[in-house]
Amino acid sequence: MSDSRATTATVQEGPNSRVAAVPKLDLTALPPVYVLPTHLSLTELHTLEDQLSDHGGTVTYDICEAKLVLGAITTAKRAKFELQCLKLRTEESKAKRTQSDLDEDAQGLGDIPPQKRTKLPVGKHAGPPMPSDSGSEGPSTASVTEDEDDPTKPMSQLSIDQVSTSATDPLSDPVEADNAEPPFAWALGKDMIRVVKIDWFKDSLKLGQVLKMDLYIIYEGKRLPRVRESESPKPVAVDNLSSPAINYRPFMGRDSFQDAITVPKATKASSGSYLGKRHRVKDALDDEFRGRSFVSSTQQITKDSTGSVTRPTHFLRETTSEHDQDISSVLPEMPQWVKDGKIYSCEWSTPPTGPNQDFVEQLKQIRLARILTSDEIGVRAYSSSIASIAAYPHKLSSTREILALPGCDQRIAQLFREWLSFGSLEAVKEFEADPTMSILRLFYNIWGVGATTARQFYFDKGWRDLDDIVENGWGMLSREQQIGVKYYDEFEVKIPRSEVEYIASVITYHAKQIVDDGIECVIVGGHRRGKAESGDVDVIISHREHHATLHLVTALVNALEKSGWITHCLTLQETNSHRDQQPLPLKSTEKRGSGFDTLDKALVVWQDPHWPTKEVDLAENPKAKNPNLHRRVDIIISPWRTVGCAVEGWTSGTTFQRDLRRYAKHMKGWKFDSSGVRERGTGSWVDLEKWANPQTRAKTWEEAERRVFQGFGLEYREPWERCTG
Repeated sequence: MSDSRATTATVQEGPNSRVAAVPKLDLTALPPVYVLPTHLSLTELHTLEDQLSDHGGTVTYDICEAKLVLGAITTAKRAKFELQCLKLRTEESKAKRTQSDLDEDAQGLGDIPPQKRTKLPVGKHAGPPMPSDSGSEGPSTASVTEDEDDPTKPMSQLSIDQVSTSATDPLSDPVEADNAEPPFAWALGKDMIRVVKIDWFKDSLKLGQVLKMDLYIIYEGKRLPRVRESESPKPVAVDNLSSPAINYRPFMGRDSFQDAITVPKATKASSGSYLGKRHRVKDALDDEFRGRSFVSSTQQITKDSTGSVTRPTHFLRETTSEHDQDISSVLPEMPQWVKDGKIYSCEWSTPPTGPNQDFVEQLKQIRLARILTSDEIGVRAYSSSIASIAAYPHKLSSTREILALPGCDQRIAQLFREWLSFGSLEAVKEFEADPTMSILRLFYNIWGVGATTARQFYFDKGWRDLDDIVENGWGMLSREQQIGVKYYDEFEVKIPRSEVEYIASVITYHAKQIVDDGIECVIVGGHRRGKAESGDVDVIISHREHHATLHLVTALVNALEKSGWITHCLTLQETNSHRDQQPLPLKSTEKRGSGFDTLDKALVVWQDPHWPTKEVDLAENPKAKNPNLHRRVDIIISPWRTVGCAVEGWTSGTTFQRDLRRYAKHMKGWKFDSSGVRERGTGSWVDLEKWANPQTRAKTWEEAERRVFQGFGLEYREPWERCTG
């Protein structure tokens, strides 16, 4: 390309355009080019497309016309996924380039080193921190063990070791490429498509000449014929459970970009505002999952011939034989709580496993789909159904049994009939096979990332895996989310009961060192309900002397950090101490999260500082890495006056706890919180545990918890009877 340096092109930079002496490339021989929008802003996408056109390239907006795809991606697996999202099915080409081919291509690039991707710095270009969706309340505080502003401190606790923190200019020493033949003189069959790193075009622009593509190729594949609707898998023969073939949709494809441009400002908020972001994510969510069997019927919106919006209505339909079988079958005797018309799960016993556990697990998957698709009403409805079916003592055999249970309607009866007929649910199979849902589940499992933030990661940011988060949005994450990403694999490993008990014993020992032997420690959460393994460790620390627990959480965390047990303290709050350990006021102005209480607490990352070969390892290498896994630990401090409420609240299953608050409101006129109970009318404290009189105070925390149930007029339920899920 000897004449490629002879002309210049106009480049647009910032709000004002200018003419710069940029050598014009000759891209007229390129086949139609499609630019992937992934990881590109709207401005970057349009700029690249304009530059390609300015240099003679043919840009297409239809992936079916494209032979060449440019993208800000790095792996073949990701390339194939992006093509699939664009409804283009491919299989990777079997042809492989030889090493001699690569060596020959490398000569044309001279000494240009490979480009490295670095995590975004925390600064003015990093963007605002992402909100944390953890169950903690109040603002997260910095760790006492490390000072992030001190440059002398090691960064291993906060940064990911595998991520490079220095960038190298890949074009610092440009060398002319070999122009014996056009760099893109390659011939692909009509059914072939090639995905190339977008750096090929950027590097060509900077060097002023068209570079060979071979070292930039990510993926070459053969197009496969589209699956026609008639060839799609047939849905099960159950009314309102079928769904069309999965319709993959790319993140912020050109239709979405065009919508963002053409919608008038008067009807759509600015894309950079919180409201605009919320609408954008919701619209993308609705488009992605409309018509799927695992989403709410309110999301399966269609229009009739008159243009009116309609939603499917679920009716339980049955054949004559099924009807006769239901009528003739003898139902087992209903449990007393069903006969009495109980509706709150705190009024009955729910064991860890029951005779209908397989069906319950299927319903939990649908509930997870509703969580990820922002269907709060559906989540509550499925939670109630799950709690009822999990507590039912007989093996279900009829839809009549289902409809007799509280919280179970015709929709649940339909699902049960499908489960009974096929042994599985189409909605669950579709949910588990959906690639978008798989990514949302990945993000949802990050510590500090809830369903709302997971959807923002996918639909607003365009991230598809943990590497995307690190490379493109590290500086936007909250500190808790950074830790959640860094230790993702370790946090996914369950904690056995023996380790939970050992961690609790260490915390108890340090608390007694600070106060005295009167310290009481209760392991709550799933461990107390009998789980063999736990996702995290929840412990409640209390003392019979009221003043002993005041501001104890800070002193305890300091002691554990000093001893090397806590590596990160992500949340440290003394909300209860600041109000002199009184129950939460009826009308509180305190900022609360999604947790059950406003007790003093610390959410920390825990690591056993001891291992068998520690001395030998440190002698060989003073910076030897601790091989023990990092664990999530919640330390909760409760005064003795309301320790029963705290233990009950942190022990019971989520639905049990939710229903206890509903029961307190509707049946008692109270407001229940793990820090105590108040009258809704007067705001006065309800002393269920009889603490006000020193002569009647509970002698043990077990007795205090029983008094809470007694005060509500409820039968006491053992921890393993509160497994509502």
